[in-house]
Amino acid sequence: MSSVKYIFVTGGVTSSLGKGIISASLAKLLQARGYKVAIQKLDPYINIDPGTLNPYEHGECYVTNDGAETDLDLGHYERFLNTATSQANNVTTGRIYQTVINKEREGAYLGKTVQVIPHITDEIKRCIKLLGETGDYEIIITEIGGTVGDIESLPYIEAVRQQIWEMAGNCCVIHLTLLPYLATTGELKTKPTQHSVKTLLEYGIQPDILVCRSEHPVNQELKRKIALFCNVNINAVIESIDAPTIYDVPLLMMKEQLDKVVLNKLRLNMRHEPDMEQWKAFLGKLKNPVNEVKIGLIGKYIELKDAYKSISESLIHAGVANECNVKVEWIHSEKLDKDNIKDKLKNLHAVLVAPGFGNRGIEGKIDAIEFVRKNNIPFLGICLGMQCAVIEFSRNVLKLENANSTEMDPDAKNPVIDIMASQKDITRKGGTMRLGEYPCVLLKGTKAAGIYNKSKIAERHRHRFEFNNKYLKKFEEAGMIASGINQSPLGDLVEIIELKNHPFFVGVQFHPEYKSTVENPHPLFVKFVKAAMERKSVV
Repeated sequence: MSSVKYIFVTGGVTSSLGKGIISASLAKLLQARGYKVAIQKLDPYINIDPGTLNPYEHGECYVTNDGAETDLDLGHYERFLNTATSQANNVTTGRIYQTVINKEREGAYLGKTVQVIPHITDEIKRCIKLLGETGDYEIIITEIGGTVGDIESLPYIEAVRQQIWEMAGNCCVIHLTLLPYLATTGELKTKPTQHSVKTLLEYGIQPDILVCRSEHPVNQELKRKIALFCNVNINAVIESIDAPTIYDVPLLMMKEQLDKVVLNKLRLNMRHEPDMEQWKAFLGKLKNPVNEVKIGLIGKYIELKDAYKSISESLIHAGVANECNVKVEWIHSEKLDKDNIKDKLKNLHAVLVAPGFGNRGIEGKIDAIEFVRKNNIPFLGICLGMQCAVIEFSRNVLKLENANSTEMDPDAKNPVIDIMASQKDITRKGGTMRLGEYPCVLLKGTKAAGIYNKSKIAERHRHRFEFNNKYLKKFEEAGMIASGINQSPLGDLVEIIELKNHPFFVGVQFHPEYKSTVENPHPLFVKFVKAAMERKSVV
């Protein structure tokens, strides 16, 4: 019998209650008590992964070191725990069914009729246990996506029921629900929570702990009522009141003693009180900044800020490192042009051009980069943002006719950004980009080397197009240098570009936002915010 303990987090009443943040907060508290903890997310959609999903549908696609395209909640897990995740931390219905169907085609089931039970549920259980078997963990927290009662979630709920039965005493179920507030009567209502628990009971699962999201405090009388009707201990009814920031939640959960209730349920000792001093110091600086800067974030998915979740969180981390409040101005690239660019950007202390795909909004990004380059405004371009900086420079400084990326214009006369050689024959879209962590060598004496304070780094990628090295000499002669290079047998890939005679003008082909955490804010963002502060001091 495995010694690993399993915690399952389900949701009821409505989606978007914050299962990921609750899971990450609990994991942080258990980690702070000395336990080795990992979190995984089970997503009920049929896509193999979120890599082909429109950001408007699903928000950011988060990429792990091993190149898995995963749910954005894995970003929360990493930012809270300061530990890397992998493909094993995110499982979808698409992956489950694909594995089962492949096995059936290979004859692995010996002619048996393949069914949801036992074949699909067995594969779900195998994936749940895989993390515990391959990693050096004592506790695995498994977040079940969606809401209890959804058709899509049923196989996962059944798999959880079976695992609880098979691993008696080694599992715990946390159910996250909503206590809606009726302003007309001034009451928090418990009936939706009761119905949600009843639905879970119909599937054979009795939750051990209820975490109740609420806009207002949940008093003892209300907790007693919920405990009575939902058949849980009163100390297992946990208030999760709306918090000013997601980084408040671990301390709120510690105050509610969620970690203690969980450890008692799993029959684990407390070891020691959670060491949250570093976390409290982070929060203290977050809430009491000495300075403030305004940074423009230019992208084409601005309506859904979750599309840039890791970037916005990285700016928060970097702001805290500089004891500075970073006020993000969200700017839609489609609404930018040469006529309004000055009014939109003139009061900003720095500009970040976000990653993305496709032609929509591209010219607005290029116009913005021209403005910040000419006006010495600190600039950071990520992935497509870096490529846009290359296009802008080639058009307006090198005067290359019809300079563009072949992603936007396959017939561009000067394709300064071109598809990678390894991508040219690929037709399938899912999981086929250049994904995951790759090494990069930094050129001595450059801004990049000074930012990282080292000569070699490794960063995560998600792209198909790259800087066209045929133009590199022209760029460097004109003042834009390649300060970071990935060296490989297939040819050197420009990873970082920067301008020599500019306070801070850096573009990176990789995604530094994927590696920024509370404990280790990414140096590129830290120096970018510092450059914004310096800009503010001179204008």
